[in-house]
Parts: sequence; C-alpha cells; structure tokens
Amino acid sequence: MPSTPLHVLVLDANTLRAAVIEDGLREAGDLRVTVLTETEGLVENIVALDPDVIFIDLENPNRDQLEHMFQVSRAVRRPVAMFVDRSDTAAVEAAIEAGVSAYIVDGLRKERVKPILDMAISRFNAFDRLRRELEATKSELAERKQIERAKTLLIKSRGLSEPEAYALLRRTAMNQNRRIAEVAESLVMAASLLGKGLGKGESR
Repeated sequence: MPSTPLHVLVLDANTLRAAVIEDGLREAGDLRVTVLTETEGLVENIVALDPDVIFIDLENPNRDQLEHMFQVSRAVRRPVAMFVDRSDTAAVEAAIEAGVSAYIVDGLRKERVKPILDMAISRFNAFDRLRRELEATKSELAERKQIERAKTLLIKSRGLSEPEAYALLRRTAMNQNRRIAEVAESLVMAASLLGKGLGKGESR
C-alpha cells in the first residue's frame, strides 16, 4: 500500500464534467485530486504535478485534439483514462497504440470512476511489465550479438578457437570488473576505429 494518497490529475475544459470525475474520485477513497482546465504547456504541467494517474475528458474531440492527447499519453508514461462521448474504430486503435490504459466511450458517470481508475492502473502495470520485458530481451539479444562480433574479431586476429575467444573475453571482464558485453563492445568499437572491423558476410 502506498504511504501517500494516490495523486490523480483530471484534465477537463468543462468544469461541470470535471466535477463528475472529481466527485467520483473523492468517493473512491483516500485520493489527492488536481483539476486542470487548460491544455497549454500540458506535458510540462504534468511533469511538474507528477500525478500517479491521469483522467482526460475530451467530450467530443476533433482529430487534432485526440492526437494531441495521444502524444501526451506517449510522453508521460502514466496510467491514462480517457473519456469521449463518441468515437470510431480508428480512434480506439490509435488510443491503444498510444498506451491509453482505459478509453471510455459515452461512459462518464460518477459511479464508474472508481472501477475505471482500478482498470487503468491494472492495465498500465501489465503493459509496463510487458514493455520492460521486451526491452530487456532486446538488450540481451544486442549484447549477445556484440559478444559474437567480438569473438569473431579475436578468432581472426589472435587465431583463437571460439571457446578460447570467449574465455579471453570473460577473463578480461573479470580482471576489469566489467561485464562481458561491455568488454565486447569496447573491442568491437576499437576494431572499427582501427579499420579492423568484420568482413563482408560476417556477423554484425
């Protein structure tokens, strides 16, 4: 459980509709609620306020307004619940692509605010976990590729076998208190600067 109340930012140019969300949030429990009615400098304001969750109500947005809010969603990396009165398939797909955690069409009612808050947090956490796992996998693959390139350089330049090349990389990493991937990256970079990179058709 967090030691401080969850901070929810409500962005809504319509004060009456913002009050519906705010009432629903205040009835949902111990929450800190901030309401913004202006979109100028929005990302900077969100960074300064540092909310845990963002509720955006757009009522009947045009395409430019939607795209602006989708850009905000991509930039802030927070659970975002977005309310609109009408939408289409393209907008729904764009919202998902932008990482909007809950895209609610014609559903702005006080009693729905708490379930939507919970859903937005849950979906954001699940998506964020997948994103971090994907980034870790990409990083691991990139490191393996770099190690393979470094081994190939050692095999060519030192006449080592593949196990010997890997053992040299590992021993150097241990002696320098570095990771094998870091040693491999340094070796590949140095070889590139010296014009001794890998030949055509070899692993890159």
